[in-house]
Amino acid sequence: MTDNSVKTEYSVALGFFDGLHRAHRAVLLSALEKARMTGLTPAVLLFDEHPRTVLTGDAVPSLLTKEERDERLRKMGFTLLFVSFKEIMNMSPEEFVRKILCERYPAGALSCGFNYNFGKNASGNTEILGALCKERGIDLSVCPEFTLNGQTVSSTEIRKALENGDTEKAKEMLGFPFGFTAQVFTGDRRGRLLGAPTINQFIPEELIVPRFGVYASKVYFDGKEYVGVTNIGARPTFGKGSVRSETYIVDFSGDLYGREVRVEIYSFIRGEKKFPDAATLKAQIEEDVISAKKYFG
Repeated sequence: MTDNSVKTEYSVALGFFDGLHRAHRAVLLSALEKARMTGLTPAVLLFDEHPRTVLTGDAVPSLLTKEERDERLRKMGFTLLFVSFKEIMNMSPEEFVRKILCERYPAGALSCGFNYNFGKNASGNTEILGALCKERGIDLSVCPEFTLNGQTVSSTEIRKALENGDTEKAKEMLGFPFGFTAQVFTGDRRGRLLGAPTINQFIPEELIVPRFGVYASKVYFDGKEYVGVTNIGARPTFGKGSVRSETYIVDFSGDLYGREVRVEIYSFIRGEKKFPDAATLKAQIEEDVISAKKYFG
C-alpha cells in the first residue's frame, strides 16, 4: 500500500520568472543541482499575476508568454507549483514559509536571487529567509548578482533594451533571441502587390512590444528555419493604426494563413517611417532584405 502521509519534498526555485533570462537561469540551475545532490524533486514556485500589477494596477509586459515559459521550465525538468499572489501578498515572511513552503509544497531546499523579497510589503529578504530556513532545516542557496559587461541582468533592463530596439543587448541578457508564436491572419495583401508578400501577426497581448521598426528576423514553421524581414508597428504609409508584426519570409512562397508561426527578431535595421508612395516603400523593402541577408551571413 502507498503511504499517503509521506509528502514529496521539493528543491524549489523562488522568484518571478517572467523571462527565464540568464539571472533567472542561475537560480533555476541552482535548484536543479540541489535536486540532483539530494534526490529532491526540482520545482519552480510561480505566481498567477505579476506582483506589481496586483499592487499598483499597472500592466507589466512579459518577455515570454506563460505558455512558453511553462514549456521551457518543464523541458528543463521542473515541476511547476502555482500560487495566487493575492493569496500570499499579506502573509508575513514566517507565514509564507510555513504555509506555502512547508505545508503546501514541502521544500527541502530553496534557491533564490540575492535581491529576493517576499511577505507583506516585501518585508522579507534573503537574510530573513535564511533564518527561517535554518529553523526548519531547509537548505537555502542565494545566487549572487548576475552581470554582463558590468550591468545587472534583469527583466527591467531587457524590456528597456527591446523598447530601444537594442535586440542584441536583449539577446545577450536573455541568452536567446526575443520572439513570439502567433497565428497568421489575412491582411490587405498589399505586400503581394509590392512583390514582397508578408505574414501578418498580432504580438501576444502579454508580451512587450519592441521599438517600432524593421528587424532582421528568423521564422520557424514545419520544422524549418527561414530568414525574415519583420516590421513591427502601425504601418503609417497606408494610414493603418493597429499595431502588428508583418514579416517577409525570404525565399519562401506559400500560404500560411491560419497557421501558428514563430518569429524571432535579431537585429534592428531601421525605424518605422511613412513613405511617399508604394514604389519608394518597395525599394526600401528590397534594401531591408539585403540587410537581413547580410546580418545572417
